[in-house]
Amino acid sequence: MKPTLAFDVYGTLITTHGVLTQLQSMVGDKAMDFSNRWREKQLEYSFRRGLMQNYVSFTECTRQALEYTCQYYQINLSAEQKRHLMACYKTLPAFDDVKPALSALKEQGYRLFAFSNGTKDAVETLLKTADIDGFFEGVVSADEIKTFKPNPEIYGYFLTQSHSSASHTWLISSNPFDVTGAISAGWKAAWIQRSPKSIFDPWEIEPTSIATSLSTLDGQIDKA
Repeated sequence: MKPTLAFDVYGTLITTHGVLTQLQSMVGDKAMDFSNRWREKQLEYSFRRGLMQNYVSFTECTRQALEYTCQYYQINLSAEQKRHLMACYKTLPAFDDVKPALSALKEQGYRLFAFSNGTKDAVETLLKTADIDGFFEGVVSADEIKTFKPNPEIYGYFLTQSHSSASHTWLISSNPFDVTGAISAGWKAAWIQRSPKSIFDPWEIEPTSIATSLSTLDGQIDKA
């Protein structure tokens, strides 16, 4: 039997830089730096909320990170501009390799799940907008147990929801923190290194496999 594949969504299937066009019209040549800072703070806030056990949704972490980024760059976006950026976050595009790779993996008999810190509604909207929702057997959201990856509870919760076992489950993620979290929970994990500039955390924990795109996953998983 093929293993169960849990796909991280933000940054792995869906590019969080999908707001760049809108940001360029608002902040000009600071758009990429603004987008990166926004993403970094979004993740930081989720980590801190998880450690504090002071949960708010990933959407709220995103909104608060946007407020921080505006203050950091001393950019006074209007309330309407902020609402527009948050709305854009609901319809971010998929990376180009995603749809053909998911189609191939599905045809080969893998069980595919979307596995995200985002709320179930937000993730389902993203997947539907990107026209990739039909590939997944289900969506498992950290919001359902009010925590965030890489808390080990969410990896255990995924196994319960997917009726899988840790030894028979792979995480597929571009986020090193997610990969180390999954491996710490007894899973296997593939790190998607979309850029040669991306650095995996130099810990004692290493990915089971490294791929530069989703298109090479099937062969690497079968060999592991």
